[in-house]
Amino acid sequence: MTIQWQGVFPALTTKFTSDDRLDLTLFDKNLQAQLKAGVDGVILGGTLGEASVLSNDEKFELVRFTVEKVNDKVPVVMNIAEGSTRDAVKLAHEAERCGAKGLMMLPPMRYKSDHRETVAYYKAVADSTSLPIMVYNNPVDYKIEVTLDMFGELAACKNIQAVKESTRDVSNVTRMINRFGDRFKILCGVDTLAMEELVLGAHGWVAGLVCAFPAETVAVYRLTKANRIEEALKIYRWFLPLLELDIHPKLVQYIKLAEQEVGLGSENVRAPRLTLIGDERERVLAIIRDGIKNRPSL
Repeated sequence: MTIQWQGVFPALTTKFTSDDRLDLTLFDKNLQAQLKAGVDGVILGGTLGEASVLSNDEKFELVRFTVEKVNDKVPVVMNIAEGSTRDAVKLAHEAERCGAKGLMMLPPMRYKSDHRETVAYYKAVADSTSLPIMVYNNPVDYKIEVTLDMFGELAACKNIQAVKESTRDVSNVTRMINRFGDRFKILCGVDTLAMEELVLGAHGWVAGLVCAFPAETVAVYRLTKANRIEEALKIYRWFLPLLELDIHPKLVQYIKLAEQEVGLGSENVRAPRLTLIGDERERVLAIIRDGIKNRPSL
């Protein structure tokens, strides 16, 4: 299966039981809701997937399980977020062996690599695998920007095909297109900028609140790409208070609480994250419940 790198790609949360094990039954319930809504791929082990607290065994268990459940309906993409090039290469090999159809890759973790080191890191992994790769460009949270000049060098790697654009600068979409044309597919990685970037030419949306609201997310994408802007805006304006839950340091807790409220997940997280309490929980619940109450008819 080749990846078109367009459409809606949910960054799926990892479901846990109350005793901190993978909850594959609940994960599958959410996965089936995503497939029913018409998503175009799924991403495992990203920021929302709590990658930093998953063991490698858990990551690959999720990959194998998801590959089996999607049954080639959509591509399964695994995120790589490693501190060493050697470990990133090993994970790429294992992801391919487990049936993943693509990789999403952050720059090196913890060490702030420079231009030459960042390019070398991506090239080493790309040269080691046949899987297509989407660069996860999120300097706000991960402190390394994959610049246009870096992409210019990475263009030599045919399997580096896309970017998850999370710089928070919508004009970066235009910069990428102006410089590279259609060489790289561009997927918005920030929920609150999704419609804006789609209008500017982004090909897809790596979405967060899709985990709780899959049908609405797909509707915004499809209507926008069909140039039915007024219809898309009505949904997007309703959606924005919910989408803003994606740009907070506690986005995992916030989005998991939304999943629980709509019956597609639980708020169980893995330490050091803790479930929400007190005024913060009530404030987030009020946003979620208001969104559910006023949910648009699609």
